[in-house]
Amino acid sequence: MNLQPYLDFTRELAAAATDVILPYYGQTECGLESKDDNSPVTLADRGAEEVMRAMIEKKFPDHGIVGEEYGPQNADAEWVWILDPIDGTKSFIASVPLFGTLIGLLHNGKPVVGCVNQPVLNQLLLGDNENTTLNGKRVCVRPTSDISQALLLTTDPLRPYKTHDGAAYDKLARQARTVRSWGDCYGYLLVCCGWADIMLDPIMASWDLLPILPCLAGAGAMFSTWDGQPIPDFVPSQASNKMYSCIAANPALHSQVVAVLNGRD
Repeated sequence: MNLQPYLDFTRELAAAATDVILPYYGQTECGLESKDDNSPVTLADRGAEEVMRAMIEKKFPDHGIVGEEYGPQNADAEWVWILDPIDGTKSFIASVPLFGTLIGLLHNGKPVVGCVNQPVLNQLLLGDNENTTLNGKRVCVRPTSDISQALLLTTDPLRPYKTHDGAAYDKLARQARTVRSWGDCYGYLLVCCGWADIMLDPIMASWDLLPILPCLAGAGAMFSTWDGQPIPDFVPSQASNKMYSCIAANPALHSQVVAVLNGRD
């Protein structure tokens, strides 16, 4: 399967989203509103997704689209684009550059292309399950082999208490060399580039996770659900309400992390 045309188009989508997002970054007036689930949304989120949708519809009219802001469209197509225009909107509205645009492409429910684009830092992470690059240079996970030497990241350290075993997360955090909340998609970028060792999220939507998976695989990371099971394939009927969890780390660490979080260590 030749994915190069899709990789090239993903770069175009990321650039177009950047053009929408950057003028709003650091501004107090960005049309901030709260959605039904109380999560924030801005004019930048909506405008970037609108632009990317229009580009996909023109270039690949038979493809499906699933986006955070405007929902599913033709989600049972053979090829489906997954869009999160700003993953980490809470960071974005606080002028913290630890957010990113997520773009993924699924083929028959399996992620084959993924992108994390950080427009402020000008960092484009692009993966196809075989290779992952940052601004065109190949990257990979670093070979840390013990949790005691690892940098552990998570988006919100309170979430494990709400959805999983908070005591087990505490145990993992105490074992790690360093713990930080450099989360959302940027935490996964750090793992892919070898700047961090473990990234985990106990609850994620499809547009939060699926675009990241080809980047993790191409960088040599292992990933699973919180209980160590494979990430399930995308199901069109669940496009807007399917929730995932994720543990991502290098192969040497992944099994150790799963064991601690599930009380097996």
